[in-house]
Amino acid sequence: MVRPYSPPAACNVLAAAASGVVEFIENQGGNAESVLHRAGIDVSWLTDPTLPLDLAAYVQMMEESAAQTGNGNFGLWYGQQFLPQNLGLIGGVTLAAPTLLSALEALAGLFPYHQQVTHTAFREAGGMVALEYRILDGAILARRQDAELTMGMFVNVLRAVFGPAWSPEEVHFEHPRPEQTQEHARAFQAPLHWGQRTNALIFKRPADDIAMPGADVKQMDRLRRQLLHAAHGSAGEVPLIRRVQAEIRSRLVDGTPYIEDVAEALNIRRWTLQRALADEGVSFSDMVERVRHQLARLYVQQTHVPIADIAFLLGYSEISAFSRAFTRWFDHSPRQFRAQAPRGG
Repeated sequence: MVRPYSPPAACNVLAAAASGVVEFIENQGGNAESVLHRAGIDVSWLTDPTLPLDLAAYVQMMEESAAQTGNGNFGLWYGQQFLPQNLGLIGGVTLAAPTLLSALEALAGLFPYHQQVTHTAFREAGGMVALEYRILDGAILARRQDAELTMGMFVNVLRAVFGPAWSPEEVHFEHPRPEQTQEHARAFQAPLHWGQRTNALIFKRPADDIAMPGADVKQMDRLRRQLLHAAHGSAGEVPLIRRVQAEIRSRLVDGTPYIEDVAEALNIRRWTLQRALADEGVSFSDMVERVRHQLARLYVQQTHVPIADIAFLLGYSEISAFSRAFTRWFDHSPRQFRAQAPRGG
């Protein structure tokens, strides 16, 4: 039965991001109808690439796909086969850009309208560039599949110019090292770094005069306007609490986060952030504790990730400090919890 479509209430991603996902799930041995149902998405909603889907539901769909197909690298390979022309308006804008540099700048600048509440950036330094990607909704915890597929989508923008053998200098992921990383090495043909502050491709700066194969400035401008219209001119917004969670998460790998750094990232004053959190009945240290608690449960269920690595990812300088905190939260040590908990992705 087709469920009537109702627009997402919060942040969304255009349905083009799920192009071909039904067939890919089925080809991987999964039941697409079951996966989409568990994520709260009706298959009929995927027929219009400009239709907005709830971002959290989209990310969950990818995690469900990996779980049901038994392919932990589902997102990796879905992203590797995802060509820019399948990405709807943002893909069209990118392919119609006059040069590769302008295409990458457009991709980074406009991607938050294709997928709201998302950080994307194109940074240059010392002859190298970084194309960054990170979801800014701290309530979306399990998002490995989305990160790996998005890095694959981004790689394919450059491979559209340089050919399928092109590879970046490095690939960064914010999630812990997964199992079977030899598949990631084969897909990206580059050194991989896990537990980073953001997902990113690192590569040599392209020359200014490298043209895009389908360069068409008028087409680019037309598709850009359509993209902004589809997003209602908004890059999305989530409650401040969830933005704070996202900024804390990205900084944990550097140790305990500072409120000054988070306030700066949110472009507000420290006292404004303190007052806003107080209005919600929490302090900044409460928020750090909350994020660590949530991620600790997620990571400890991933039994291939060493406890010492999890402690580092959560900003603890010593395993003992993490173990004490974990035992306080769950009444079990990390190893005891891991032994009796269902395995997570």
